[in-house]
Amino acid sequence: MRLRVWYSLLLCGVSSCSATHVVGQAEPLARTGTSGQVYLIIRSDDAGMSHSVNMGLERLIESGLPVSVSVMFPTPWYQETVELLKRHPAVAVGVHLTLNSEWKNYRWGPVLGRTAVPTLVDNEGYFFPSSEDLHQNHPDLKEVEKELRAQLERARRSGLKIDYVDYHMGTATRYPEFREVTEQLAREFGLGMSTYFGEPSHDPQYAAAPPAKIDSLVAMVDRLQPGFNLVVTHVGIDGPELGALLDMNTSGPLPEMSKNRQGELDALTSPRFRAALTARNVRLVTYRQLIEMQGLKDMKRPTG
Repeated sequence: MRLRVWYSLLLCGVSSCSATHVVGQAEPLARTGTSGQVYLIIRSDDAGMSHSVNMGLERLIESGLPVSVSVMFPTPWYQETVELLKRHPAVAVGVHLTLNSEWKNYRWGPVLGRTAVPTLVDNEGYFFPSSEDLHQNHPDLKEVEKELRAQLERARRSGLKIDYVDYHMGTATRYPEFREVTEQLAREFGLGMSTYFGEPSHDPQYAAAPPAKIDSLVAMVDRLQPGFNLVVTHVGIDGPELGALLDMNTSGPLPEMSKNRQGELDALTSPRFRAALTARNVRLVTYRQLIEMQGLKDMKRPTG
């Protein structure tokens, strides 16, 4: 009951909730301007990457936070993610469009298979580790479109309600020709696009050391401006599975990646984060709710 009450307080704004609103179902969000209200979307990326990531995600969802979860449908553990999300239908679901595979000794490739999209894979049939490596291979744009479409179709066949798309390592929108493909597919599938609603993206936890992640998260809350804001997070459970992974894109990978993902989870579920949200009357919303408020026709390509 405590989680339910806190969830409702965040959705309707602590200062404006009646007792009925607090204990009952939150009212639908009106499709209006923000009127000075500070909104925050929590987007949790890399769902399906591993069992440890999924278990971290489950803990985040069960904390009561309204969250938007971005699923990597080419990865080995996506089916477990689907089962998890079916148990939590209020979670907004995104497709984390994936064209890279960055972990040493733990690789994945295209949904369509290496022979269907040969310009998207390395000599072993896996996605390239970085955006730059892929782009330097001169990928066929028709193959980019085919693979991203296959990921969206797999997501749709999963039975989940899909709300939006975003972009693993930014690759699907990093280059103009990729961005055109991604935007066209989002329109065709009737999906929102993360960062296309004017919501500035904050990533305060990623670079902070595990003990400092809660400080950086609270500081971010204090800096939020009226309107929609986005915080991108990568949660997981610290352990041997995540601890064995090394990012091939860096000569010195983010120190203790497993502990960093655990640290992000701990910060998000901490009482200090909840208190900071309440103190500023920050209203948590998901991408599903944002789309209900704003509609898809008002999406605009981010500038800069």
